[in-house]
Amino acid sequence: MCRTALGVTTLQDLGVCWRKEHDPAEMLRVGRAELGGWKPSWEAIVKEVAAATGHTVVLVDQTEDILAKSKKGIEESLRKVAKKKFAENPKAGDEFVEKTLSTIVTSTDAASVVHSTDLVVEAIVENLKVKNELFKRLDKFAAEHTIFASNTSSLQITSIANATTRQDRFAGLHFFNPVPVMKLVEVIKTPMTSQKTFESLVDFSKALGKHPVSCKDTPGFIVNRLLVPYLMEAIRLYERGDASKEDIDTAMKLGAGYPMGPFELLDYVGLDTTKFIVDGWHEMDAENPLHQPSPSLNKLVAENKFGKKTGEGFYKYK
Repeated sequence: MCRTALGVTTLQDLGVCWRKEHDPAEMLRVGRAELGGWKPSWEAIVKEVAAATGHTVVLVDQTEDILAKSKKGIEESLRKVAKKKFAENPKAGDEFVEKTLSTIVTSTDAASVVHSTDLVVEAIVENLKVKNELFKRLDKFAAEHTIFASNTSSLQITSIANATTRQDRFAGLHFFNPVPVMKLVEVIKTPMTSQKTFESLVDFSKALGKHPVSCKDTPGFIVNRLLVPYLMEAIRLYERGDASKEDIDTAMKLGAGYPMGPFELLDYVGLDTTKFIVDGWHEMDAENPLHQPSPSLNKLVAENKFGKKTGEGFYKYK
């Protein structure tokens, strides 16, 4: 059986412990740490999904208070899932929730968790310096065989891996929001990632009930490389006065069959997140017209209007 796991979120990490030679049902631990306060974010739901699929989860954070809030948030989310999944058998739903929660333990000592971890998946703030500092620290305590993976959606995996001494055991593992619903996981292989590491992450993704796809370490990987330019072009269409944001959203939902229009999606994802990605790409390739900044996006972010999570973005939310 595999040994242990870690997590840090906002610094939001997530760690999963697993050994390839074991049956997926024997996967043991997933962890999460929240340095800076709990938020009901998708990172917590990743841990929830891992716990609900038979993993033992370790939540790691700075204080017991934050850990308690984190676990409460996961319990609330699990009860929503159980209500739908076990609509005709409430008792079975309660048992599902209790069993899943029983696999979640907490800790405020990341080093004691990671030293026997087989897989660490990081999901912290999209800042290369912060990620590098985290992985450099964890690299000192983790076992030699431990695989490191980043859930970054915009940064180069190679640049993060270079902060460690295990480039061959480092890759990208990009989940999508909402994690319990979205089946896709992008597995990102750098030029240094070993085939064994890549296969381990593919197998782990499948064990979570996800559908992994492979991509090289290219900006935005697959989904964001296609999605972000589409979202930015919708903003430019609106900025030029060619169409209203409401009509653009309606057109893409009714004309292209998309479940959400681009402005609805921007607000859902977070305008700060989109701006961070675009700014990073613009810095790497300033001449690319797809990567040009947006005045209206910059203005909203400067006003702390990030979308649904702040109550206002391109739209207002109650």
